[in-house]
Amino acid sequence: MENNHIDQQFNEASKLSEEPTVFTGFDKVWDKVEEKLDQKKEKKKIIPVWFPYGIAASLMIGIGALYFLNKKEKEQPVKPEMAEHKILQEPITDTHIVEIDHTTKENLQKEKNKVYPKVEKAIVYSNYVPKSLRMPNHVSTASPPTYIETSDAVKSIDEVVMTGYGIKKKVESTTSSSTVVTTTNISPQYSAVNTLQGRVAGIQITSSDSRLQRNNEIKNTFNNINSGYLDNKPVMIRGAVSISAENTPLYIINGKVEGADYFRSLNPDKIGSLNILKGASATAIYGSKASHGVIIATTKKLSKRERKRMEKLQEEISKHKQILSTPNEESYDAFVENPFELTQNQPLSTFSIDVDNSSYSNIRRMINNGETINKNAVRIEEMINYFKYDYPQPKNNDPFSINTEYNDAPWNSNHKLLKIGLQGKNIPMNLLPVSNLIFLIDVSGSMNEQNKLPLLKSSFKVLLSQLRPKDKVGIVVYAGNAGMVLPSTFAGDKDKIIQALDRLQAGGSTAGGEGIELAYKMAQENFVKEGNNRVIIATDGDFNVGASSGSDLQTLIENKRKSGVFLTCLGFGMGNYKDNTLETLANKGNGNYAYIDNMQEANKFLGKEFAGNMYAIAKDVKIQIEFNPEYVKSYRLIGYENRKLRNEDFVNDKIDAGELGSGHTVTALYEVIPTDIKSDFIPKDSNLKYTLNASSKEFGDELATIKFRYKEPDGDTSREITQIVKNIDKRMASASLDFKFASSVAWFGLVLRNSELITKKDLSDIENLAKQGKNKDEQGYRSEFIRLIESYKTTQK
Repeated sequence: MENNHIDQQFNEASKLSEEPTVFTGFDKVWDKVEEKLDQKKEKKKIIPVWFPYGIAASLMIGIGALYFLNKKEKEQPVKPEMAEHKILQEPITDTHIVEIDHTTKENLQKEKNKVYPKVEKAIVYSNYVPKSLRMPNHVSTASPPTYIETSDAVKSIDEVVMTGYGIKKKVESTTSSSTVVTTTNISPQYSAVNTLQGRVAGIQITSSDSRLQRNNEIKNTFNNINSGYLDNKPVMIRGAVSISAENTPLYIINGKVEGADYFRSLNPDKIGSLNILKGASATAIYGSKASHGVIIATTKKLSKRERKRMEKLQEEISKHKQILSTPNEESYDAFVENPFELTQNQPLSTFSIDVDNSSYSNIRRMINNGETINKNAVRIEEMINYFKYDYPQPKNNDPFSINTEYNDAPWNSNHKLLKIGLQGKNIPMNLLPVSNLIFLIDVSGSMNEQNKLPLLKSSFKVLLSQLRPKDKVGIVVYAGNAGMVLPSTFAGDKDKIIQALDRLQAGGSTAGGEGIELAYKMAQENFVKEGNNRVIIATDGDFNVGASSGSDLQTLIENKRKSGVFLTCLGFGMGNYKDNTLETLANKGNGNYAYIDNMQEANKFLGKEFAGNMYAIAKDVKIQIEFNPEYVKSYRLIGYENRKLRNEDFVNDKIDAGELGSGHTVTALYEVIPTDIKSDFIPKDSNLKYTLNASSKEFGDELATIKFRYKEPDGDTSREITQIVKNIDKRMASASLDFKFASSVAWFGLVLRNSELITKKDLSDIENLAKQGKNKDEQGYRSEFIRLIESYKTTQK
């Protein structure tokens, strides 16, 4: 072998030692060494094929790791000082999961690229979810998803997006809030309310009707599928702060927030000043905590720190009051009160009756709110006609009775008052004609206040309760455009009508003219011959799109009244209220007009006085009175300034006049200066050369002759009735209770208008006269008038 030289060296070395030359078992050990050396030599000659590739791969991995570690150190941003939570993603080793993920991505890409047929958007004025929005247990591919855009009145959240299976589409909106719903069919048990219901941080979403039993839910589901809506329960989204049922105010004592107990413990003698903030002026400073108002109290002998706090608080209050104060944009037509006329020169006086009573409830609102009374809002005839008077029912076939009374005028000594009263015939409800009513409702942005659209909905529900199953109701709305939300429907199906009302939400501009066109068109399409065909418009009167000027609206409504459809105008709201618009519509459109400031007024006008306000028994009712110059030196009509007619219009059947309803009363007052009385208000006589100054003694004790003309509700030719008034000298002590009360109402109106034609203006005298004429007052309206005088007195001190 090649290793023999090792043996020789080994032997020579062993000779130098005293030990034996070879140790025991040496041969066996050496044989093993040689065997290993031979194997090592053979292995050096064999290099595996994979060896170079392994080296290259190792170098690449090492260099890559160094590169990314170096890059991470350079690009790592400065970390904020906050808790950080990292999720490390492990590479997917399960090929089955990779395959599923790949398939899912392909399906999503196909769905994204899929083109659906164009679906028309349906605008729903509601928080309710249509029947097409039913959440599935499985994906339905029978039809593409329908996008339904709803307007939401929620103000505390900018946007709510509810997404079912399908493509989510986010729509930008400039309204205060919006809701975008994108889904396929949703089964009844997974309604939108049930899906949304719950609570997250700061928000609670509830159903106001969650206590319904399952059987009622099934019944409602069936009914709502037929009516086009699945869920008839409103969704309420509230901030966590407002979840509490408490409605206590916030207490600020010496500029510091304190509890109610601390405030109650204060000694009243130590309170220096006490102020109350409410509404926007409170929340603007203190936020939602002040939603129920703020009571600000300052005690006497403040410390230096407390004085500084109070000064800063007063600055904030003044600043926010200046920002939040908005100018009053209510509109009223100006008019000049009727002057005295010389009987010798002008013995005739002609006017149209007026059954409107909006002025009284509007003034009541102003007084109750502590507002300054706009004198042009005071129409005295509407104040007088707000109240009912005890007139007898008509006899024979006449539609109304005529009643007169002559007595002292309370505001001018020695002057007289002539009261003329009409009483419409009471027709039982079962004998009233079938009604075809069209509700024309303003849902523009200006109606988005609690005393507007919400009050409007409640008011119409009062009206619905008076209708019979055979009567019909349709609903037209207008904002930027007009549209029909409910076709003519029998009143017996009240649930369907109420659901249509509840779905309405406010938003947009005000195309009132377009709404009037559509409402009258719908009324004519469903016209009931010899029936009660009427459009009932409910609005704040703020028309700003299309026909909006007074002349345009007058022309429009004059054309529409030829259709035989009557009109009722209901006014709502304040601040931007347009009284002049609604008065024009009512006066020129065979209509009447009321202002609804609260539910009490809604119950009165649409409930208790429903028949008189909704069923006309006579139209174009005119009054003409001729005074006898033997007893009347001068006279003037109290109120009715915008209802005066030319004397020749009395017999002209083409001239429009007022309507009288079933059981309605109409009252007018003339102030008379007798011939033997000297008064500063008598107009100067022009001493006309050719005027006949002969006396009229041949007519005995006739003070005046009153003529009435009217038409049947569906007639074109007028009939005339005549009544003689006797000159009877009576004093106020003998006057009827109705005469005293009507006089007090007119007197109060004259004071509110700051009339220059009265000498006595003491509010206490007016109050005493009203108390004398209070009578039984079963409904309490006269008592309310007396309280109104008392309230107004406090503001005049």
